[in-house]
Amino acid sequence: MVDTEKASSAKSLYISYLSFAESLFKNLLERRELDFDSVLKKVMMVSEYIQKDRHYLMQAKQIVKSGINENYHVSHVVRASIIAMIIATYLKLPKHRLIEVGISALMCDIGVLKLSPEIYLDTYNATEQERKSIFVHPIHAHKTLKSYNFPMSICEGVLEHHERENGSGYPRNLTGDHIGLYGKIIGVSTSYEAFSLKSVEEEKCGHAGMMKMLKNEGNQFDKTIIRALVYSISIYPVGLYVLLSSGERGQVVEPDPENPRYPFVRIIGNPSTDGDSKVVHTSPDGVSIARPLTRVEVTARSA
Repeated sequence: MVDTEKASSAKSLYISYLSFAESLFKNLLERRELDFDSVLKKVMMVSEYIQKDRHYLMQAKQIVKSGINENYHVSHVVRASIIAMIIATYLKLPKHRLIEVGISALMCDIGVLKLSPEIYLDTYNATEQERKSIFVHPIHAHKTLKSYNFPMSICEGVLEHHERENGSGYPRNLTGDHIGLYGKIIGVSTSYEAFSLKSVEEEKCGHAGMMKMLKNEGNQFDKTIIRALVYSISIYPVGLYVLLSSGERGQVVEPDPENPRYPFVRIIGNPSTDGDSKVVHTSPDGVSIARPLTRVEVTARSA
């Protein structure tokens, strides 16, 4: 059963978080204003919601469509911040560290806000100088946060979010244990969010992004953090439309924290006797997920 009140509350919170980030970065660019206390208060509010109803917030993240004039970097870090805090919750980090992870993820891309989005998203067509500016954006972000007296743990998380376990990252080519926990978590959350963006365009709501993270090509990411991502979000993320082994169609509404392959799925177009949509817990011995569906497939079937 979907709690419509909680779903509405999650959607409002997500939109509020986006709006806050837009204003935050606009003030930084135009007025050189950045207030740590206001960031702390907002991220604390989001973190408290995540610890109670993160599944509804993940669904809201999928429902809210990007605006035509939306800054990609702002929406990217907002979504990555939510994912980072979900991972931190799974890892049972203390409350203050969970909040620091969320702030680090939210602020990790401030070093590229002055760049044209085309430069950041299409590095193959960028000039050599433009590519270099991309590779040093964590350093710029680190220096900016230090100048506004953000805690050093947050500054270091921002500095290291593009480092990779195998040394292929930047700006310092760190490896393994030389990368801090915040950097590892944000590296996974930002990469998953970026990979999922393409699958959202294909209306697969993050499944393709999750499969790419699971491959962990070149062992770029910490396996413990990947495991936390998979078990807290599921191989079939909340919001994904799926075809079940029973032939029914449904939408993932909640992961199973014990088994990421078998989430809870709300059946589409088959209300139960009390008028609510039927929710099934998929399992290896019962109804299971056959494959992901696009919204186009679901719409075509219901038309």
